[in-house]
Amino acid sequence: MPNRVRTVAVTDEQRQELRRRVRARGSPARVVERARIVLLSADGTPGKQIAAMVGCAEPTVVLWRRRFAGHGLAGLDDAPRSGKPPSIPTEVRDEVLTMTLTEPPTELGITHWSSRLLAERLRRKGVAISHATIARIWKHFDIKPHRTGTFKFSTDPELDAKVRDIVGLYLDPPEKAVVLCIDEKSQIQALDRTAPILPIRPGLPEKATHDYVRHGTTTLFAALEVATGKVVEACMPRHRHQEFLRFLKQVAKTYPRRQLHIVCDNYGSHKHPKVNAWLAKNPRITLHFTPTSGSWLNLVEVFFGILTRQAIRRGTFASVDDLIERIGTYIENWNDRAHPFTWTKDADTILTKATHPKNRKTQDASVT
Repeated sequence: MPNRVRTVAVTDEQRQELRRRVRARGSPARVVERARIVLLSADGTPGKQIAAMVGCAEPTVVLWRRRFAGHGLAGLDDAPRSGKPPSIPTEVRDEVLTMTLTEPPTELGITHWSSRLLAERLRRKGVAISHATIARIWKHFDIKPHRTGTFKFSTDPELDAKVRDIVGLYLDPPEKAVVLCIDEKSQIQALDRTAPILPIRPGLPEKATHDYVRHGTTTLFAALEVATGKVVEACMPRHRHQEFLRFLKQVAKTYPRRQLHIVCDNYGSHKHPKVNAWLAKNPRITLHFTPTSGSWLNLVEVFFGILTRQAIRRGTFASVDDLIERIGTYIENWNDRAHPFTWTKDADTILTKATHPKNRKTQDASVT
């Protein structure tokens, strides 16, 4: 039996690291235990006493004192274990990954692999593997063929200028001016279920029939005040330039004698000649347009998402008037508890992600 190491020599740097391991939040218990054993041993504490203080057996104290004495801090790490040999040959695993990340052959008529289809395809190639094994490989490498995402790169030639203009309004608004975000949520349907909704119960969610009756639609015009989060709204049957101009006049009356900077998208009604003529007579109001395919820069879209989830999607409405009343009630209560949405991304960060990879080299050169 090897001689027991009763004391260990610890340098200042090692002591500092051992103390850090003891104090670190979230450190595994075994890491803290080993560091405490070495620190107490360095102070000359007997092994039996260390075991009582740390809460382990005395042989454990002997083990980690000896490991530290022989290998330093590295000796406190878990020793490598042989473990069970992999049950899936490396070449089979690589074949599964290669085929998974490759578009399926056109003759199969599928857009992506399922574990069963891939297992069948591999068996035809002479590779014996089950669909469950393929699923385990996918899970290990975090591959999810059944999921898909979307993306869109803006092709607006004025992308840089528009992003910097709008983000500048959010992060550094003009002094003594009001910044508003305006948009329409069109074609909101007044849907009525064919049977009463079954209320939520312990263990059961709220339930509604899958079929419904349409009672018409309305368009919600909304102006979100960036500084406060409060919303000015109007519901109209259509969303032409006439309705947009009418809503602009409503907003102007809501904020009299104030400079207004309004963020809106590139919808044709926003740039109609009659709208431009009215703006020319009201120079205190300036429109700032989001880039093409960049309406996500408009903060009122965030409000529309919240409104949809909390008041519309699960609602039942016997008429368009009922729908309009519900929207008005929601926004009235929203304004009572309103808070601003805080914009955090600067223009450089946004442009790096919103630009097509082919154009990023040129884009990065313009960012200072």
